[in-house]
Amino acid sequence: MILSWYEQKAVAILLTLLYLGIKDIRLGATLPAFISPNVFKLLSQKYNLQPITKPDADLAACLA
Repeated sequence: MILSWYEQKAVAILLTLLYLGIKDIRLGATLPAFISPNVFKLLSQKYNLQPITKPDADLAACLA
């Protein structure tokens, strides 16, 4: 799942997805300011949270 970070509602959506145990979420275009490097590391380990990269690479990863 790719979550675009353009609105404040994205915070609520992200927290809901994490609460539901959804994994392999990609965040972009930039990481939200409230996610510090340590928090991002923890979320990456537990939920496989990732920043978006290049469109072709992200699409290939989602379709794999």
